Amino acid sequence: MAERAKHAADQRRLAGAEVAAEVNHQARVQRRRQRGARGLGVGLGVEMRGERPAAIICRVKNVDHRNLSADATPAANSVRAIAERLEKWAAELGFDAVAVSDIDLSAAEAGLAAWLAEGAHGEMDYMARHGMKRARPAELVPGTLRVISVRMNYWPQAADARAALDDPARAYVSRYALGRDYHKLMRDRLQKLAERIAGAAPHGYRVFVDSAPVLEVELATRAGLGWRGKHTLALSRSVGSFFFLGEIFTDLPLPTDEPEAPHCGSCRACLDACPTGAIVAPYRVDARRCISYLTIELKGPIPEPLRPAIGNRIYGCDDCQLVCPWNRFAKLTAEPDFAPRHGLDRAGLVELFAWTEAEFLARTAGSAIHRIGFERWSRNLAVALGNAHTSPEVVAALRARVDDPSELVREHVAWALRRHGED
Repeated sequence: MAERAKHAADQRRLAGAEVAAEVNHQARVQRRRQRGARGLGVGLGVEMRGERPAAIICRVKNVDHRNLSADATPAANSVRAIAERLEKWAAELGFDAVAVSDIDLSAAEAGLAAWLAEGAHGEMDYMARHGMKRARPAELVPGTLRVISVRMNYWPQAADARAALDDPARAYVSRYALGRDYHKLMRDRLQKLAERIAGAAPHGYRVFVDSAPVLEVELATRAGLGWRGKHTLALSRSVGSFFFLGEIFTDLPLPTDEPEAPHCGSCRACLDACPTGAIVAPYRVDARRCISYLTIELKGPIPEPLRPAIGNRIYGCDDCQLVCPWNRFAKLTAEPDFAPRHGLDRAGLVELFAWTEAEFLARTAGSAIHRIGFERWSRNLAVALGNAHTSPEVVAALRARVDDPSELVREHVAWALRRHGED
């Protein structure tokens, strides 16, 4: 009865969300038409379509005249050409959305400073290494005037995520890491997009994909690719949050897009679902408690009090996204490289713990998982096996590595065996 009531409530909430999304979509269409009728200044104009783009979203508004000289007709024509073609170019490269923001992230500086001062970034020293440069694009890349943000869906055609989490004998790998590493794929395509832009207007630029001190969510939300959810990830009404972000820092004075208003309302599903309570408040995550941090970034022992809550999650965690109502609208990726490899979407813990280091390196080559190395991979699996139901197979798998060459792995194996009543 309780489950049916919850399901009915979810359906009512989502139905309301769909109505709100459609109303807001129609309002955006009307604004686009009005802006198109007024023109973009300096002789620039963009055709505003009345239908939602099938593959990619790009909203254009007024050019910032402060960045264009009075006699800059050739430059204005180049900006016009880019504004008209950016959507098409991005779609041809497989991006699902593209938008442009300015570089004023000053509003994010206080929050970033406080988060770092609390030590909430854990051992991720690179988060603090560049200070406020992370919130100041023009200091990171001198001459930057705009940031072009792109979005690429990664939700794969894979075994059911919730079913995997509910089966303690199976290993759960975050959906983004089931296929090939996104960094190189997106970086290469962003480079091609930047080169296409340079063909219309030579520019100084640099591309980023989660690889430098860049506040990518802040930039994406300023550009209107979504809003920041209470789990701190970017959220879109049309596709949820299962997407990658990438950026092009450019010195071109491109038209900027409008931010989108947040649509989380009073929902706190992500906060309540976090297994370790890492979402300590809306829009605040303590990385030191986050399973993604613990299984990927943390190099040493996983704190014992947090190990039971990790369950069977051996690489990353999707819980806060899986429960988000907006992810009912998540779309399957069109990118073949993001498809699951080596059966990692349905693999068993005992099976994976039996891999040799050579097998791990071969089977994770080209994957985001590869970078954590065999030792952390084994540590994570030992924790998951400690959380599995006791069985001869689980105990035997753990005993087989009780004398592992790695002290880190041995300690986690010993903990797991104690969980099964073994000394």
